[in-house]
Amino acid sequence: MRFPITCFLLSMLLSLGAIHIAAADDVEAGKTAFRKCVLCHATEAGKSNKAGPSLFDVVGRKSAAVEGYSYSEAMKKFDRIWDAETLDAYLTDPRATVRGTKMISPGIKDAKERQDIIAYLETLK
Repeated sequence: MRFPITCFLLSMLLSLGAIHIAAADDVEAGKTAFRKCVLCHATEAGKSNKAGPSLFDVVGRKSAAVEGYSYSEAMKKFDRIWDAETLDAYLTDPRATVRGTKMISPGIKDAKERQDIIAYLETLK
C-alpha cells in the first residue's frame, strides 16, 4: 500500500516544481555546443553584429530583422519567424533551407546537439 502513496507524493512534488527533472533539451550543453558559432554571432544585448547577425532574442524574431546587418537576398526573401522548428531545419542544413544564404556553416547533423543549441538560444532574452 505504500507504493501508491509514494507515487502520489512524487507526482505532487513534480507538479509543484519541488523536484526538477532535467529537460530533454540541455541548455548548458547547448551553450557549450554554441561555442563553434561565436566567431560569427554575438549573443549579448547591444553587441554588434559580426560576420553573422546577433542572435540575441532570435527565437520569435522575424528572419532578416536585425538592424545594421547586411542580409543576403535569399535571407530577405525567406520571411519566417525563428521558432524551434524553423531553427532546427536551418541549423540542419543552412544552405539547403535558404539557398543563397551567406552562412558558411555546413550545418549540425546531430539532432540532440541542434535541440540543445535551440534551448540555449531560447534563453537569450
